Amino acid sequence: MKETVYITGHKNPDTDSICSAIAYADLKQHHNVNAVPVRIGKINRETEFVLNYFGFSEPEYLTTVKTQVSDIEMDVIEPVSPYISIKDAWQILIENNLAVLPVENAEKIMIGIVSVSDIAYSYMNMTASNVLSASHTPIENVIKTLDAVLVLSSKKAFEGSGKAIIGAMTPGGMVEYIENGDIVFVGDIKQNQMKAIAAGASCVIVTCGSQIDEDVIELAKTHECTLLTTSYDTFTSARLLYQSIPVEFTMTSKNLVYFNNDEFIDDVKERMLQTRFRNFPVVDEHHHFKGFISNHHMLKQQKKKVILVDHSEKSQSVQGIEQAEILEIIDHHRIGDIQTGSPIYYRNEPTGSTATIIANLFSFQGITPSASIAGILCAAILSDTIRFKSPTSTKLDRITAEKLANIAGIDIDTFSMQMFDAGTTLHGLTIDEIIQSDFKEYVIGKTKIGIGQVYTTDFSSIEKLQESILGYLDELAEKKSYNILLILFTDIIEEKTEVLFTESQKGLVSKAFSPLDDENSFSMDGVVSRKKQIVPSLISALS
Repeated sequence: MKETVYITGHKNPDTDSICSAIAYADLKQHHNVNAVPVRIGKINRETEFVLNYFGFSEPEYLTTVKTQVSDIEMDVIEPVSPYISIKDAWQILIENNLAVLPVENAEKIMIGIVSVSDIAYSYMNMTASNVLSASHTPIENVIKTLDAVLVLSSKKAFEGSGKAIIGAMTPGGMVEYIENGDIVFVGDIKQNQMKAIAAGASCVIVTCGSQIDEDVIELAKTHECTLLTTSYDTFTSARLLYQSIPVEFTMTSKNLVYFNNDEFIDDVKERMLQTRFRNFPVVDEHHHFKGFISNHHMLKQQKKKVILVDHSEKSQSVQGIEQAEILEIIDHHRIGDIQTGSPIYYRNEPTGSTATIIANLFSFQGITPSASIAGILCAAILSDTIRFKSPTSTKLDRITAEKLANIAGIDIDTFSMQMFDAGTTLHGLTIDEIIQSDFKEYVIGKTKIGIGQVYTTDFSSIEKLQESILGYLDELAEKKSYNILLILFTDIIEEKTEVLFTESQKGLVSKAFSPLDDENSFSMDGVVSRKKQIVPSLISALS
């Protein structure tokens, strides 16, 4: 099975981030790559409209790309039944050079493990005389272990005391040692066979391949005694008998240390160091056995493979990105702080949208996108360039969007108005949803900055919510240690932005933007781009 390659945009994803991930996954699939688009945040209303319009479901939500147990190349071993004999289990272990076996019940649930040391310890310490009855040893195990022939079967086999007796005495002297339910080994002496049966033995095992006469069989029927015959000698038969007990009697089932498929390697390592075990079973969410891991497997872990689109900032990326293998980055922002362990394909262009880059990768590779893929790519360009009004917009964005619109069969002006109408309403949104709908984090030197942007024409609602929004910003800044927090309310029709902000050190924002109307808000005409008009001014002021 091919390895999965996750394609993800940034946190608090916008239309460009989501649609670029979907489209680039589609392009990769053309090259036989098992690419899966994912999201690492809730989609906004505009993006929801675009996906519904072109018939796409929202991508799967990915919480983290930290290395998990499922990413390790485990030792996969076929589980055994709890009823197989310890002799069979031992042979499986030795023949396959294994140290441990998983034990599953009939429902495929792992109930324990049995190791070489478990079998050796139990066999050497097996002193109870009734171990066969106590362990509920199936008669089938005894037959297989002794390579015996079942002459007569009885339901009472191994009931009662279940202790094993070797009938080496005279018939008369032997009787006083036999109790109801005992297992008696006898040779070819017919009297001994009959005395053992009459004395109440639940099972008589005739050794050395000796024959059993019909009258002995009839007596056994009367006393409900099981009869077996084996070619092994008496000593060997007695020694092998205890190897027929089921593994569930010797397996480790209490205080068992095991891991789940979705546990993180960092946590697993800690627990491994706290135990004396060498092999640890892994189970899935249904407690089905998946394999064994040990310390040496930690060196063979497979990192999750990721392609980043529309960002290259660690703070904007999926959790655990430092543990993943980044294969590619496709972006149109400034180069961020993501680091890789080896050279990668990195495409960064000063376009108004990541979708523009991806659409031209389709063209460069001689692949025409489907109407639906062309539609979401066009929508992403229109969204990120604000229908070419943003200062980040380029001639290439417009040319690419027009080509995509032709493939998708949409009118740019009509579709843009529908898309922006769906995405700019604030009705029904909480303060958290308003601010976090398109929020990005930046670290400039030692200054931590958060900037949210909302496209809306409903400025009257902003005035009513201003006090609540500023209170939320103060709480968020304290909770997440932001030095500067800004929320931009942008009217894409009038091309102006209302800014609400909070800062830990007064005067930082005024260095970048002036004049200020009052202490925590100001308006900016002709400003619509966070990337082109807000972030560079902050970087310049802080520098």
